[in-house]
Amino acid sequence: MRASATTDTPEATGADTVAVGVFEDEAVRRPALAALVASGEARRAFRHLALVHAEGQRWLVVGLGERGSFDGERARVAAAVAHARALELGTRELCWELPDGADDRIVSGIVCGTILAGYRFERYRREAEGHALEELIVSAERDVDAAVRDAAVVAEAQNAARELQDTPANDLTPTALGERAAALEGLDVEVDGRGFLRERGMGAFAAVAQGSDVEPALVVARYDGRASPLLGLVGKAVTHDTGGLSIKPAGQMPDMKYDMSGGAAVLEATAAIAQLGLPVRVVAVIGATENAINGVATKPGDVVRALDGTTIEVTNTDAEGRLVLADCLLHARALGAERLVDLATLTGGIVTALGSVYAGLFASDDAWAEALLAAGADAGEALWRMPLHPAYEELLHSRVADLVNAHRERKAHAIQGATFLARFAGDGPWAHIDMAGVSHDLGRPYAAKGGSGWGVRLLVELARGLGREPH
Repeated sequence: MRASATTDTPEATGADTVAVGVFEDEAVRRPALAALVASGEARRAFRHLALVHAEGQRWLVVGLGERGSFDGERARVAAAVAHARALELGTRELCWELPDGADDRIVSGIVCGTILAGYRFERYRREAEGHALEELIVSAERDVDAAVRDAAVVAEAQNAARELQDTPANDLTPTALGERAAALEGLDVEVDGRGFLRERGMGAFAAVAQGSDVEPALVVARYDGRASPLLGLVGKAVTHDTGGLSIKPAGQMPDMKYDMSGGAAVLEATAAIAQLGLPVRVVAVIGATENAINGVATKPGDVVRALDGTTIEVTNTDAEGRLVLADCLLHARALGAERLVDLATLTGGIVTALGSVYAGLFASDDAWAEALLAAGADAGEALWRMPLHPAYEELLHSRVADLVNAHRERKAHAIQGATFLARFAGDGPWAHIDMAGVSHDLGRPYAAKGGSGWGVRLLVELARGLGREPH
């Protein structure tokens, strides 16, 4: 979908449908639309839609609710519901008239909400379902071209992550994910396989990968935008998770293709950061593998050795993501990362705690946590900070190794995972984001079913904020 900005009036754009938002207790400028609101056919209530033909133009009147409550997230939702109605009308070119006084966050929300709502996963369909919106035009009294352009880049990156998420594991292998990384512009990419993991001493990652005949991939993508502290982004990309010998229930298996969602978000966010030319340095480390079962799969009770020599008793092969991430965090540190964030669909415990509203944030550093919370608020990808406390370390005690990968009881399950990862994150600022509840089937109008691409906007906003810091 093309996205552009103009200072022309909506009528002058030639768009076949114009969307106009109306706030509570505010006047409507166009007489025909004002009459529609006055009659009650169109309402100012948030998400309410009404259609009118006037002055040779087709208008969608979109209720925006109270102005004080209208933020970037509400703009995304309003744009998505308007997009759905526009498609029903056969719209090809949709023009949004930017509400008076709207800042760039609202511009971004309208663009993102429209582009995200336009995502369809049709790779395996013989024919596409219906037509697609071809162009979005944002009409504003001021120049919003840069805001529209940047928002479109981020939204397309999020949709690219969704495409990776929704692709089944027989096609999206770790090798295929590495090929996607290598094809991205603006990044220096290295992809290594099983032999490298063993030679490098990444025994925790290799232990997960050994249960599958499919080649794993350690993907490293670098972007150098300016001499700044090196931001390390680490993503879990288990392209399918059977649970290993600690096997998952059959009903959960089809959705286990989404266990690579953290890696997809890290990869596409890094590509968007490069495309936007943000003044930061980034190294992305993505651990891609299947967690499957063959004759040499890791068994509960096995002991493996991570890159730093830490020995780990594998009590549960379905707690595999933390094994992959442990070595990836260590590798990112070895590559010079000074501040770390890892994204992973790590635990069902975080879904129980937070549902699909927040992702769980665990952080070793208060200032780093605040930077991420602020980025999440700006991006509309909300984080809720969870506790890390020395007392939880007792849950990782092993009688035969340095630690276990999972306590036999599931209490504090999400915190167990974060506490485990903290052992490998080093002394610098580090944060772990458990995104299991928000990775797919988000239930929002712009990402209702399938992969959500969650995390792309968050990481781009984090990088944008770091780019503003003095160095």
